[in-house]
Amino acid sequence: MKSTFLVLLCFLASCKLPLKESSQIKVLLEENTSHLQDKNLAPFYHGVASGDPLQKSVILWTRVTPKYKSNNIPVQWEIALDSKFRKVVGKGNYKTNVARDYTVKVEATNLRPNTKYFYRFKALDSYSKVGETKTIAQGDEEINLAVVSCSNIEFGYFNAYAAICKEEVDAVIHLGDYIYEYGPDVYGDKEFYRKNIPPHEIISLQDYRDRYSQYRLDEDLKKLHTLVPFINIWDDHEITNNAYVEGAQNHQADEGDYLTRKNIARQVFYEWLPIRETKTHYRSFNFGDNLDLIMLDERLAGRTIQPDTITDSQRVKASHTLLGKTQMQWLEKELKNSSAQWKIIGNQVIFSYSDWGYDGFRQNMDAWDGYPADQKKLSDIISNGPIQNVIFVTGDTHTGWAFEATAEPFSNYNPQTAEGAIGIEFGVTSISSGNSNERMSNEKVLKHEKKIKSLALNPHLKYVNMRDHGYLKLSINKSEVTAEFKIVEDLSQRSTNSSIDQTFIVRSGQNKLVSQ
Repeated sequence: MKSTFLVLLCFLASCKLPLKESSQIKVLLEENTSHLQDKNLAPFYHGVASGDPLQKSVILWTRVTPKYKSNNIPVQWEIALDSKFRKVVGKGNYKTNVARDYTVKVEATNLRPNTKYFYRFKALDSYSKVGETKTIAQGDEEINLAVVSCSNIEFGYFNAYAAICKEEVDAVIHLGDYIYEYGPDVYGDKEFYRKNIPPHEIISLQDYRDRYSQYRLDEDLKKLHTLVPFINIWDDHEITNNAYVEGAQNHQADEGDYLTRKNIARQVFYEWLPIRETKTHYRSFNFGDNLDLIMLDERLAGRTIQPDTITDSQRVKASHTLLGKTQMQWLEKELKNSSAQWKIIGNQVIFSYSDWGYDGFRQNMDAWDGYPADQKKLSDIISNGPIQNVIFVTGDTHTGWAFEATAEPFSNYNPQTAEGAIGIEFGVTSISSGNSNERMSNEKVLKHEKKIKSLALNPHLKYVNMRDHGYLKLSINKSEVTAEFKIVEDLSQRSTNSSIDQTFIVRSGQNKLVSQ
């Protein structure tokens, strides 16, 4: 995109705008994360984590931090049905080294479905903390998920992660922007003391590793990883802003080769997160009879460059794609072959047609609206199936949304009955990244929320919150899905509190949002 359009888009939509560089940074800028380490946890300063749970297996993760560079550090792991490890059901050995930044990732197999487990690691004569994890359902059990997106360490504490630690959830679905790539005071609260490490935009292999290390030392994120398995997907800031297959808005010629940077970002993402390293980043999870979770890759699998405007001729070309041909075919097969009651699509950018209502900025060209051929193709796959009970969960915009999803302008949509909608879309606000009221008063933001929720602009939009930070909690059973938009307190102080801002019910066989 042209830089002027990006400034307008990000300023108004509160998405991803780098703030103006500060001429003076008020705190000491650190080159590495050693000062953040709790020495009592040595050598497992970054804790433990689990992820990508299946019905009979789960990925277990940790990092060993040696005092000196060393190759082939032996690590033992074990997983048990009890926290005292009297009922060990799996164990093994692993060797980590500097080539993988001393991270450890193993798969525990031969587990029972829908079962809680405890796990730990041992290295350099020390044990890690004990982690908790859970395999996913095989039958018709109720499923509880927390959905999150967009955590920026310079905007405040991760209070939403802390609040989720108090929830009973089976997994955390992270829709991307787990880290941000900018240098200090480029995008964040300049009065907040936490500044990005290293003290510049991350480009090199060590840069990306240090940034993940900083985030993974946050006590609230570390605790949540210890308690609940994550299912992660990347968006753009794990690479760089507005990334696509061949480039990115925030990658310049003087920053080296983009392919090299992209490959580094991919490598470090897989090193530092408990995720399976498969051929494709997009993948699916079967939670038994009630749910198939389908996680998309809307950055590096097939996306072509974003159009500049809605009138850009690039936008309507057949070759202009968000998912790419291969991923779209895979998604169609996943949807058509699913026998689960609900199909939830883990989606990085807004699918539903959206009018943002600003002068000079009506549609977001970085979202599905910038890729109308793919938008219509997926809409047709769902409606022509017909494929019922489709719910999109979406990150990226730092805004809470609830749409009766439609990809088209509204000639076939009835806002009273929801006839013409193809599914439901829930957009989740950010963990901490900037919202509209970091730039405008609450009064102005509330007025704009009312405007864009009007029948004239977005008749399918039933809820919008551009002011708060938090997460989405989904409770899923055969007959209905309950969606709770949870919000947290001021990010300048640590808090574990959350409250429900809005609750919706989606009943099986209906694409209508019922407010509670």
